[in-house]
Amino acid sequence: MPPCGQPAHRSPPTWQHGGVTAATHSTLFPQVPGSGQYSAPPSGADAVLEGLDPEQREVATALHGPVCVLAGAGTGKTRAITHRIAYGVRAGILQPSSVLAVTFTNRAAGEMRGRLRQLGATGVQARTFHSAALRQLQYFWPKAVGGSLPKIVDRKIQIVADAAAACRIRLDRNELRDVTAEIEWSKVTQTVPADYFAAAAKAGREAPRDPAEIAQLYATYEDLKRDRAVIDFEDVLLLTVGILQDRHDIAEEVRAQYQHFVVDEYQDVSPLQQRLLELWLGDRDNLCVVGDASQTIYSFTGATPDHLLDFRTRHPGATVVKLVRDYRSSPQVVHLANGLLAQARGRAAEHRLELISQRDPGPGPVYTEYTDEPAEAEGAARRIRELLATGVPPAEIAILFRTNSQSEIYEQALADAGIPYQLRGAERFFDRPEVRKAGIALRGAARFGGNDALLDDAVDLPSQVRAVLTGEGWTATPPAGSGAVRERWESLAALVNLAQDFAAAKPGATLADLVAELDERANAQHAPTVQGITLASLHSAKGLEWDAVFVVGVAEGMMPITYAKTDEQIEEERRLLYVGVTRAREHLYLSWALSRSPGGRPSRRPSRFLDGLRPGSSAIAGRSAAGGAGGVERGFGGFNTTGSTVAPRRTSRTPARCRVCGRTLTDAGEMKLMRCDDCPSDMDEGLYERLREWRAAQARRSGQPAFCVFTDRTLIAIAEAVPGDEGELARIPGVGVRKFNRYGADVLAICAGRDGAGENNDD
Repeated sequence: MPPCGQPAHRSPPTWQHGGVTAATHSTLFPQVPGSGQYSAPPSGADAVLEGLDPEQREVATALHGPVCVLAGAGTGKTRAITHRIAYGVRAGILQPSSVLAVTFTNRAAGEMRGRLRQLGATGVQARTFHSAALRQLQYFWPKAVGGSLPKIVDRKIQIVADAAAACRIRLDRNELRDVTAEIEWSKVTQTVPADYFAAAAKAGREAPRDPAEIAQLYATYEDLKRDRAVIDFEDVLLLTVGILQDRHDIAEEVRAQYQHFVVDEYQDVSPLQQRLLELWLGDRDNLCVVGDASQTIYSFTGATPDHLLDFRTRHPGATVVKLVRDYRSSPQVVHLANGLLAQARGRAAEHRLELISQRDPGPGPVYTEYTDEPAEAEGAARRIRELLATGVPPAEIAILFRTNSQSEIYEQALADAGIPYQLRGAERFFDRPEVRKAGIALRGAARFGGNDALLDDAVDLPSQVRAVLTGEGWTATPPAGSGAVRERWESLAALVNLAQDFAAAKPGATLADLVAELDERANAQHAPTVQGITLASLHSAKGLEWDAVFVVGVAEGMMPITYAKTDEQIEEERRLLYVGVTRAREHLYLSWALSRSPGGRPSRRPSRFLDGLRPGSSAIAGRSAAGGAGGVERGFGGFNTTGSTVAPRRTSRTPARCRVCGRTLTDAGEMKLMRCDDCPSDMDEGLYERLREWRAAQARRSGQPAFCVFTDRTLIAIAEAVPGDEGELARIPGVGVRKFNRYGADVLAICAGRDGAGENNDD
């Protein structure tokens, strides 16, 4: 087996992947064609560690206590955690049947099981959260509830439709999808119908309907499920949590079975999944989590990186390993990825990782500005033909876009160029229900338009199309927010735009001519493809990689998307672009168009995310990489301002409880205060104000925002606890070793009633 860092031949694409390569597939990781990393399992435990880099080896050998692996894109996180499990099993430290590894997709779980088999670690359970919970629910339901587990509905949308009918609320197909998504979000965030309005407002969600209507639909939906004795996908987790909370005997039986837990993609866990994980763990701490806050792109589904970022708060004795050696992408691609994050703001940005490419240099990213979108699509097709001519396989090339409605113009450009393609994660444009229905309406108008009052005031082809599609849901102003309603509008808007372009190219064209054009395009794109270029949205590209990646439409209004309003939403858009960039191994192309259609006003500008990165743009002041270099942080490290060791924080793994009402706390902010938000506070308000004044002075002196010194919650926690010594201060969540060393003396002086205005500029 070649040592780590030496190239080996890439295995050919297999039918399981459909020509799309799962991350991380790097020639720097040894491969045996058609099988995996080994032709036979390693000869022993020590052989499992061969070929791992120093940080990966730290992960593999850290088998006791809580472990947090912060793994940047392309750094071999799956390799590290599967070798960790295999090393523990082969060394006799872990019993295979006592290990539960959980991830988020069946594909990822299957890949993990395959790697473990190749490493000789058979018998380990690698499942999704839902799969693991369902097995437990099916087994324990007769004992906990009695009878058989209720049937799980395949599609909840029909029950939502029935709930709407019962509430006498009319919803079209796309509104049904959006309301269903809101119900799913509510359940994974453990929000009951009565609390929906407040929870949605707090999360900054743009509800697809009036929040009171959604709450009513949600409550009726739950009633209908109960009446029909069925459960849904989210209920699998909720019911498992309920049984483990209420039946301590069952919880202990599960904990006796599973002694060691590994969680992949930990930045994507929802509050409900986190609660289930806590119940599996009990008071143990044999937990290894792996994630990257800079790849958090699914917050709209309830995912939150807070559990990853708060891991050291929940588990103060944790070992933290940072993987920053990027084996996927060239130094040029990695440089751009690091530059994107250097401009980021917010909590996730404070924990970003500075990647270091391990590959040979490659070509620099190519930035291209086009006059209009058709030119951009044709330009991408032209460059793809050049790549194919140099020997790059079609399956190793991808075009990534922000919304599925952008696919049509690239489908057409590739079809015109005779380049086969496959659309991943979405239907082909002309197969989408709203597009097919719109085509039927346009065909009918073309035949019988003379008798259609809708067309009386339509003076040209574009106005005729707008008039017809108004009846299908198109409006001049796009709907607010994202979701199915917005996606449907985008598809119809694409048809409106196509009609305008067609009329401009062929003056005098009729509605019948346009229908014939649409039919021709649809027929051309229905040609079967086996291996081809991948067309995918940025969201569906997560976890995959290609030799060459085209990130298209990188313009303001699309990246960030126009409905991203808040700072948090803008930063998630930046992370989405980061994910797209880090899918590329060697060739990376970024492009944008100044106008939508030929001859249009060139009013667009490149995405703000490229400022200071693309040639000719003004630099934006970045921030140092707080997440920084790779390495290992041991639990309980650090010293106080006098040089003596800081007293270790509490190591109890028992659930945190409110010190006022006794309720179990799961929210990170509440855990910082050790009480519920709505429980009375015993805060020393005078002390709190003095701490705020001191913090403001520190922030001015260092030129950084006040929350970077201490957050409001941490100041409240200090003012409530009034620590009298270093140990008491160090045990307050939010007072980490670095901040303790920098500010501890001042804070203790203020708590003791003395002046705390020291410089404390040592980092």
